[in-house]
Amino acid sequence: MPRDEINWTPDGTSAGQPRQVRRILKLFRPYRGRLAVVGLLVGAASLVSVATPFLLKATLDTAIPQGRTGLLSLLALGMILSAVLTSVFGVLQTLISTTVGQRVMHDLRTAVYGRLQRMSLAFFTRTRTGEVQSRIANDIGGMQATVTSTATSLVSNLTSVVATIVAMIALDYRLTVVSLVLLPVFVWISRRVGNERKKITTQRQKQMAAMAATVTESLSVSGILLGRTMGRADSLTASFADESEQLVDLEVRSNMAGRWRMAVITIVMAAMPAVIYWTAGMALQMGGPQISLGTIVAFVSLQQGLFRPAVSLLATGVQIQTSLALFQRIFEYLDLPIDITERDEPVHLDHVKGEVRFEKVEFRYDDKGGPVLDGIDITVPAGGSLAVVGPTGAGKSTLGYLVPRLYDVTGGRVTLDGVDVRDLDFDTLARAVGVVSQETYLFHATVADNLRFAKPDATDEELHAAARAAQIHDHIAALPDGYDTVVGERGHRFSGGEKQRLAIARTILRDPPVLILDEATSALDTRTEQAVQDAIDALSANRTTVTIAHRLSTIEGADQIVVLDSGQVAERGTHQELLRLDGRYAALVRRDARLDPAADPQWETPPRPVRRRGDRNRRHMTPPTN
Repeated sequence: MPRDEINWTPDGTSAGQPRQVRRILKLFRPYRGRLAVVGLLVGAASLVSVATPFLLKATLDTAIPQGRTGLLSLLALGMILSAVLTSVFGVLQTLISTTVGQRVMHDLRTAVYGRLQRMSLAFFTRTRTGEVQSRIANDIGGMQATVTSTATSLVSNLTSVVATIVAMIALDYRLTVVSLVLLPVFVWISRRVGNERKKITTQRQKQMAAMAATVTESLSVSGILLGRTMGRADSLTASFADESEQLVDLEVRSNMAGRWRMAVITIVMAAMPAVIYWTAGMALQMGGPQISLGTIVAFVSLQQGLFRPAVSLLATGVQIQTSLALFQRIFEYLDLPIDITERDEPVHLDHVKGEVRFEKVEFRYDDKGGPVLDGIDITVPAGGSLAVVGPTGAGKSTLGYLVPRLYDVTGGRVTLDGVDVRDLDFDTLARAVGVVSQETYLFHATVADNLRFAKPDATDEELHAAARAAQIHDHIAALPDGYDTVVGERGHRFSGGEKQRLAIARTILRDPPVLILDEATSALDTRTEQAVQDAIDALSANRTTVTIAHRLSTIEGADQIVVLDSGQVAERGTHQELLRLDGRYAALVRRDARLDPAADPQWETPPRPVRRRGDRNRRHMTPPTN
């Protein structure tokens, strides 16, 4: 389905029910041709089924009493043919309607997933993963009956009801009035039941989302490790049991809502044949116009035919009202405003040199909070290196995330080769900027598949070359299945340093001209850090590098070091210049020296030569003044 068929102009999610119904109907617009065929099949099936009582009337009033065997044979054949055609039409309409319904569900799932892929990082930092999964799985899954069969059932039953009522009137209008006198009451009852179930369904889906979030968090590898080591397995089970108990109550309430009222409707409609027999008999006793036996039997047959679609129609109305709660939750995600958008006519760069500039950059997460970054002016020439240090909460990672547009500035601008990154197309930005973060994410797939996520068409030779550059090839080759080894959920089969080197190999494979290193070695021990840092050196060669540093020993050779404090540039210069300044940076270096694990002999490693990027690709760099 085209994107504009799903993503309507959002104006909030508090719109009235009529607008919501129009949005639902719009989902079926691309399949109106198939739905028209379904409508024809439904109409044909309804007409054929309504013809059977008239054939029965002719059989009882004419063919049998008059002994007309030829007519009787034709009428009997007509009844059989009617049953065959009704069944064939029913199978065909079920096939087409189910196909259309599944396509609509596919469109919804894809639309929601695509919408979420376009959301900024801020959305996912404030939303539980289980909640997102529940919207796609439980909410859309809960709508399956509605979109696959309800629409067809509604049209089919409505057509059957209308055709049956017309036929009943043609047989005897007085009996028709008696049969339909309570219909408005039944409709009112079904609407009340539908509204009641809609409210319960909203609560039920929220509870299911909460359970999904609990399962996602507590049954992941990290969640199991935390629960076991903290001795909280029993309490987590008890907490899950409480949530499940609440869901049980909501499920029971949802299924029992209005059940007695609907049962009364069923009883009344089932008793209507007796009322018809009684009415016909009383009319005969009171000297009124006689009603033939064939008419009475045909009418009761029509009434019984009316009973099934009428009850189904009322139940469908209840189901639709219930499903509106699910649709509303899906529309809430489709209406989410997208913070990071591409220009209507974005700039595409075929070749990126890699100059990065922060020009009077300001950033805040929302209007209520204070600035995370305030007045940042930094220039990193193509091929140059910048290291950003500072205390926790100074805005270091946020500054790095502005380059690949994981966030957008709220003031000033970030440029790549002189072009505002907000003006670049997403393809250029994705090719130009690579990110290696402290928390390496690996899919539950093979090593080769994880590496090829950066370059799907990469050859085996390219994989091996990238792994060698990241100093992880020998370890992969020593595994029983080599590059076909499944890494496990989030890569828990590998150590922290191994995962980090896999991430570096993945980035090498993509070969971006600009590299963001977000505390890529801060969680590693000194020995592992040495190996990872060597891989990072290989990755950083001849690339513009922005390093968010926790351990200062890794950034001594940077062309420029910037110290952030409370979102502002407190100091800048080279390692030696900042040491001579004896300010915040020098204090951080002294802190690192006190915490250096190399003080313990078992952690001693050979002294690592200081590598300055200028030794390979020295470029003059003049820091702008604030």
